[in-house]
Amino acid sequence: MRVESLDVAAFTVPTEQPESDGTLVWHETTVVVVEPTAGGVRGLGFTYASAACAPLIRDVLRDTVVGTDAMDVPGAWTAMVTAIRNQGRPGIASMAIAAVDIALWDLKARLLDLPLARLLGMVRPATPIYGSGGFTSYSTRQLVDQLAGWVNDDRIRSVKMKVGRDPAADAERVRAARNAIGPAATLMIDANGAYSAKQAVRLARAFADQDVSWFEEPVSSDDLVGLRTVRELIDIDIAAGEYGYDLPYFAHMAGSGAVDVLQADVSRCAGITEWLRVAAVAAAHDLGV
Repeated sequence: MRVESLDVAAFTVPTEQPESDGTLVWHETTVVVVEPTAGGVRGLGFTYASAACAPLIRDVLRDTVVGTDAMDVPGAWTAMVTAIRNQGRPGIASMAIAAVDIALWDLKARLLDLPLARLLGMVRPATPIYGSGGFTSYSTRQLVDQLAGWVNDDRIRSVKMKVGRDPAADAERVRAARNAIGPAATLMIDANGAYSAKQAVRLARAFADQDVSWFEEPVSSDDLVGLRTVRELIDIDIAAGEYGYDLPYFAHMAGSGAVDVLQADVSRCAGITEWLRVAAVAAAHDLGV
């Protein structure tokens, strides 16, 4: 059965208020949506990226994918990687491939009438999720209301908040978050690379009694020496990798001793096909993913 068509559209959604993390402020989010068809069935894939992803998919990737075997997603993925060679693999091109690859895996699962998790080799009946927010643009009241709402109302037992915009206030924000969600919930923090290694270590020691499960990108994820330094000096697990786009990036990070959690983002790292390979690298280094 062949892929018959592939539609793509970009949707930009304004935020209710300005949102920020440790290094960036934004007022809207763009989602690029891909829908391939085969045998009267439609798949769905997406990425969070610039709207510039859409014409790249439409002008370069669509003709590469249409007509391929809908059961051979890795084959289509390999063809897409070849097709974008001159555009450069990291960045928008990788995110464009991700949207199409996710959609093709979804299409295959629907054609086989299988849950995608089972098609990919499901090994457990459920997996925990976490609520991610707690933006640095939020007041302390907004922060605690959001995190406590997830834990108490939505029964989401793990939450993540942003830090890094105001280092002097971050330790108190972490304490306020822990008080709001209670001792049984899991709390993670994300600096989006806002700190130096020394700043990150000082902050981690300041909230050492708040039972933080992981510290995401305490320094830039490109600074593997800095990540490893922080990891060696604090007890909290270090997570990084959401801005990785290809397997060599993750192999280098995994082998550097810089992280405890290899945080590949399927919507950035060229899709499910590449993510599965990244997960194998993580397993080989005994890292979470």
